Amino acid sequence: MPKNVAITGNGAMAEAMRQINPDVVAAFPITPSTQVIEDFAKFVNDGKVDTELITVESEHSAMSACIGASAAGGRVMTATSSNGMALMWEMLYIAASMRQPVLMTLVNRAMSAPINIHCDHGDSMGARDAGWIQIYAENHQEAYDNMIMAPVIGENMDVRLPVMVCMDGFLISHSVETMQIEDDQQVSEFVGEKVPLNSLFDTDKPVSWGALDLQDYYIEHRRGQLEAMYKAKSVIEDVSKRFAEQFGRKYDLFESYRLEDAERVIVAINSVAGELKEVVDELREQGEKVGLLKIRVFRPFPYEDISKALEGCKIVTVMDRSTSMGAYGPLFGEISNALYNLEDRPLLYNRTYGLGGREMLLDDLKDVFQESKDYLNNGKVEKIFDFLKVRGA
Repeated sequence: MPKNVAITGNGAMAEAMRQINPDVVAAFPITPSTQVIEDFAKFVNDGKVDTELITVESEHSAMSACIGASAAGGRVMTATSSNGMALMWEMLYIAASMRQPVLMTLVNRAMSAPINIHCDHGDSMGARDAGWIQIYAENHQEAYDNMIMAPVIGENMDVRLPVMVCMDGFLISHSVETMQIEDDQQVSEFVGEKVPLNSLFDTDKPVSWGALDLQDYYIEHRRGQLEAMYKAKSVIEDVSKRFAEQFGRKYDLFESYRLEDAERVIVAINSVAGELKEVVDELREQGEKVGLLKIRVFRPFPYEDISKALEGCKIVTVMDRSTSMGAYGPLFGEISNALYNLEDRPLLYNRTYGLGGREMLLDDLKDVFQESKDYLNNGKVEKIFDFLKVRGA
């Protein structure tokens, strides 16, 4: 039976892994994702899963082991953060290019240096072009639910791509929240058995993985990988619909919060959306037409859907929790592309916030909406790009 539990975000992801019951987990724990593997290791020790847990000497080795186990036909999972994922960098591309549906919990943490163990999205945004499906979560329940859906999405024969489920370090990973853990059997039936494709263990049909691929076919294989990412969009929608039918919680590619008649909209990712919803509700009570668009799926990016959702609003503030050095924020770039072909484009600007765990309070978010109100009244944006709550600004 489903049960309501008070649990950390990391604990929730470990529970999802237990219910998925992967064949192999290879990991080298790093703060703030460590508890995911610690809790899962207890499940292995207690015989609650049939998983081979491989404790490797580095994150590069962890992803290498995941790729090998996946190529052998196994369902494979791992968890990491920040510099740990950066050490996997070479292997992230290889997992995606070899079309291995590896599953990763990524607990978002700032990249060093200076050393920082708190949240921003520099790690996942840095990997946005590595070929992984990226799904983000506002809270514990969404992170857990996204991970339950992840193997069904990644292992779909039209997709066959790795999936990372991202959640904010400490803000979600270490905080305790009451959420619903679904029935083990129902989750198992929803996830289903993995169907191996060109397994290394199928000796009757020997295959080569990771072979040399020069100018004669490389671009065709890249095109095939990109087409799989495009197909992933409809697969994510279908799996999310089936999840809603079975478990009662509905997820779209993004969440539209009070957007119907919104004139001023903030676009954001992950845990800050919870605070933004409170601010939107408060300002709505004061008669202000404000709204939130919360990104859930960043790769593949739903350009046309977002364009339709934001059509008619007058000004959009995109909040990035990461930096793209020498350019605007990565989320801002995607939203700009999504809105480019609108005949009546809204005013648009970018604000970077929360790097290294810098807090954003409700009053800070009210200030962002006030800024957009001032810009709208003046008919122009004075600063396209700026940092929020930073010294010297």
